[in-house]
Amino acid sequence: MTSPNEAESAESKKAMIALQNGGCHEEVTSTNTETGSVAYERGTWSRQLDFVFSCVGYAVGLGNLWRFPYLCMRNGGGAFLIPYVLFLSLCGIPLYFMEICLGQFSSRSPMSLWVISPMFKGLGYAMILVSGIVCVYYNVIMAWSLYYMYAAFTGFSTGILPWTTCDNEWNTAACLARIQSSNATLRLNDTQAVNSTLGKSIMKSRNTTANVTLKMITPTTEFWENHVLQLTDGIHNLGSIRWPLLLCLLLAWIIVFACLCKGVKSSGKIGILYYLTPDFSRLLDFKVWIEACAQIFYSLGPAYGGLITMSSYNRFNNNCYRDAILIPVINCMTSFFAGFVVFSVVGFLAYTADLPVSEVITSGPGLAFIVYPEALALLPFSPLWAVIFFFMLVIIGLDTQFGMFETMTSGFVDEFPKFLKGRKMQFTALMCFAEFLLGIPIVTQGGMYIFQIMDWYSATFSLMTISTIECLVIAWRYGVNRLYGDIQLMIGFKPTIWWKICWTMITPAVLACVLLFTVATFSAPVVGEYIFPWWAVAFGWMLALCSIIPIPIVMMLTLLKGTGTVWQRIIRLSAPTDEWCPVNKNKTAALCVVEESKL
Repeated sequence: MTSPNEAESAESKKAMIALQNGGCHEEVTSTNTETGSVAYERGTWSRQLDFVFSCVGYAVGLGNLWRFPYLCMRNGGGAFLIPYVLFLSLCGIPLYFMEICLGQFSSRSPMSLWVISPMFKGLGYAMILVSGIVCVYYNVIMAWSLYYMYAAFTGFSTGILPWTTCDNEWNTAACLARIQSSNATLRLNDTQAVNSTLGKSIMKSRNTTANVTLKMITPTTEFWENHVLQLTDGIHNLGSIRWPLLLCLLLAWIIVFACLCKGVKSSGKIGILYYLTPDFSRLLDFKVWIEACAQIFYSLGPAYGGLITMSSYNRFNNNCYRDAILIPVINCMTSFFAGFVVFSVVGFLAYTADLPVSEVITSGPGLAFIVYPEALALLPFSPLWAVIFFFMLVIIGLDTQFGMFETMTSGFVDEFPKFLKGRKMQFTALMCFAEFLLGIPIVTQGGMYIFQIMDWYSATFSLMTISTIECLVIAWRYGVNRLYGDIQLMIGFKPTIWWKICWTMITPAVLACVLLFTVATFSAPVVGEYIFPWWAVAFGWMLALCSIIPIPIVMMLTLLKGTGTVWQRIIRLSAPTDEWCPVNKNKTAALCVVEESKL
């Protein structure tokens, strides 16, 4: 006759075998008696490659094509690659590995994940808030791409792209069209340049002869600033709504909703030398290091919650160790390649105009909408290539947007399944509409200034804070040995000691130092030579703080609801609950909460 202990042991062994064979894809429903939350049936990726492709699409987004090159342009070219690769190795990949392990092991979204440490559930809310804020202005970049795609279509009738000439209503007298050859005449509005040296042109009027000094501006720059944006002189003057951009923004959100409603189963050598030749003096500027660290968060996506969300749909025995190395490397190489493209075109413009690379185009968020169109204009059948290119921008932007938006919707659905489980499509539509309304100010004539404020403040400070706390909680409170045990349970072996060193010491220490220096050496963002007023800077800090304020609030509320002394509450409420285990294996919690001494 089998004793109860022997029966329980046999059941645990069977559960262990089932877990090692990928039992996490089964669909179950469980109830938390304390909170009343319900873990509803959760789908999985149909193939393991689906997760890899989705994560690559999430990581390789518009930030690789526009943000990385302009940060390189602003921070000394190749010098920027040094802190970028360093932060990728010490912070980016370790955080990436940690988050996909947590999501895959628990099959939970960022909010419900924090049964691992209930006192820090505010981190889940913070992740969702950050994703929500970034989604607002990220879709504006897609709206710009849609507008450029439309503009490229108009070139089919004439064979000329509208951003390649200087005879349009939005061009100024300083517009300088592309030089056809080394000795070619430079065409401007109603004028001819007979000589050009270091950005100064000797002008000859049609009726009179005069010497005029102008700072030349490419037609692609004027198309971007004067036509697409119709940029005003500052954030104090937002001007009127750019209705074509508003329609493009609406279309972008319609596309996002349509794709989400089905769920998860659905001669530029000079410029290249500038790119690869480090200006080591720039490494003395700590702002370069801060922006390199921030770019890791923008490109890989840790602390947004998207990695946790997507990995929560993995099968339990998916090789997350392989994925954590492969995907960041692909992302890094894509950024590096995008830099080659941008700087080769900038180098071509510098060579033909006999100008230093640094004087050709001022870096900024619109750099990709100036340099890439310039490159496309050099190709035969340029309207066709332009349509294909900007369609590609929309597609890769959607991949990243899906990850962030699914983080929000899945987070709320997992947290409130009784109300939202059968209404996810309606909830998604409501969220899309709300995000669209919040994005309207960014498509005004002064919207680029709002974009800059949101881009600089909404994620940099917040993501570093979230990641630092997350790393400390998982490595020191949950325990890095427990995490190693969870990983071994999923993939069959323990990772090398390098990850343990990173999670416990290197990664949180580096992030904390960068965070402190970010605050200590803070300087407001700039658009060209424009300096933001104090109230715009204050608005930026409000954005940064509103996404992390749930962390202390939830912590205090959780402690107030607890029992015992303050220290007893902290110890108990920061430890994993009985719910912390693979979602379909609640009966075998012993497999999930393993004592560190046994590992």
